[in-house]
Amino acid sequence: MNESLVLKNQVEYDEIVSIIERSRENAFRAVNRELISLYWEIGEYISGKVQSDGWGKSIIVDFSKFIREKHPDIKGFSASNIWRMRQFYETYYGNEKLAPLVREINWTQNLLIMSRVKTDEAREFYLIMCDRDNYTKRDLERQIDSMLFERIMISDEKNKLFLSKNTGLSALRDSYVFEFLDIPNIHQEGELQKSIVANIRDFILELGKDFTFVGQEYRVQVGNKDFYIDLLFYNRELSCLVAIELKTTDFKPEHLGQLEFYLEALDRDVRKPNENPSVGLIICAGKDDMVVEYALSRNLSPALVADYQLHLPKRDLLTQRLRELKEIADVKEEDV
Repeated sequence: MNESLVLKNQVEYDEIVSIIERSRENAFRAVNRELISLYWEIGEYISGKVQSDGWGKSIIVDFSKFIREKHPDIKGFSASNIWRMRQFYETYYGNEKLAPLVREINWTQNLLIMSRVKTDEAREFYLIMCDRDNYTKRDLERQIDSMLFERIMISDEKNKLFLSKNTGLSALRDSYVFEFLDIPNIHQEGELQKSIVANIRDFILELGKDFTFVGQEYRVQVGNKDFYIDLLFYNRELSCLVAIELKTTDFKPEHLGQLEFYLEALDRDVRKPNENPSVGLIICAGKDDMVVEYALSRNLSPALVADYQLHLPKRDLLTQRLRELKEIADVKEEDV
């Protein structure tokens, strides 16, 4: 069999496998929707009995025992889980926006979001992210622990001006959390880069799952000299290359010049005709927001500056910061 025929067959085989995998995914989703709908219906029934007949936890315990003894083949109906079904129904009943979303993710994920996320806005965010990015339980726990929703809201507010000028920056953020890196608090750029690559799955989870890793110390040749980009990614949603420069010091305006040079080299020599212009991100140990604003205001290249921390953020401080930014934004809207 000649090589071209073998390659043709492999392509066709891959297409068949894609059909199989798509069918399996559709079947899994259909089964999951039925299960969540079942839990919703039971929760609705229990909620009604609590209101009309005064059902309490003792009756739920008796009901759970009845199922266990009379119908041992039916699983998942412990007393605590049945009570959660009531809470699940009461949490989302009447919410036309969230009620359909809960059927797109599994029960374990629903319980995590319901118990640990307190506002409808944040719950909608995590429900959509779970469905869109196929979060595992571990992924979802990590995103909630790192307060991803609050961090993105803060980032979008702080970067509003730059995002309005270039939508290609929408996948980038103002701050990142690298609690998964096994490096000391005082470290060199080489240590940071090496540890990121060694934990690339968790790094991409923090960046966003539309990012695909291209390489570290990515070489671009300009004239007779070689230059190396710390980390290079491709973002599928934005259809563009993303150059990331790592700095273990506070941000300095001159860092932007280096990044602009790399973006120009990528666009001239690496970017494909169907791809959008490359964007850049400087991730540094710290930054003065006013210095960043001045540096980026006249910067022609699509780039943002973010800081990073090696520990999970403190919930109270982040929540307070988000509240302050929203209050400032409301005042500005009133003035307009």
